Amino acid sequence: MRRLALVAACLVLASACGANGSPEPSQPSLLAAPPSTSATPGTLTQRVSEPSRIRIPSIGVDARIVKVGLKANGDMETPSFGRAGWYSKGPKPGEDGPAVVIAHVDSKTGPDVFAKLKQVKKGAKIQITDKAGVTYEFVAQRSQQTAKTALPAKQIWGKTDGPALRLITCGGAFDKASGHYLSNVVLWADEA
Repeated sequence: MRRLALVAACLVLASACGANGSPEPSQPSLLAAPPSTSATPGTLTQRVSEPSRIRIPSIGVDARIVKVGLKANGDMETPSFGRAGWYSKGPKPGEDGPAVVIAHVDSKTGPDVFAKLKQVKKGAKIQITDKAGVTYEFVAQRSQQTAKTALPAKQIWGKTDGPALRLITCGGAFDKASGHYLSNVVLWADEA
């Protein structure tokens, strides 16, 4: 069932990306952070708190992270403009598995959090700080722009050898008729 929810979320990322004719999404609620017992990434005894901030120095990103899940209709919730959203049905950054963080590429007023995601180079550092103040560092491995209808679900949600990070936004051509971009940009990163 969890795998089905993850694949469903991957397929609905089409609504999670940027400027369109629809109103801005409401901000998802935040949960209290559980106590943290360790600051060492990748250990089995670690209790990782929910992520609270993402930094990508190479493209000037420094944004708050909010929790997102699925709406009643199965679409992925989107963060408010100016925020990133951590997909809470998957791993937290710092836990084993691919943690997913999404953000808009733009809004009606201009560029948004992941406006320059496509420009992140292999080897670039990505930092996620959790609510307990622990910072997890990831290294960009590759990125790919793909049609929303061909999003590589197995590569995004597949098993990893440890903590991993997937950053997703919209890209490619903007379809004025639908108010959506036709592609997604996905960035894969591994724990540093």
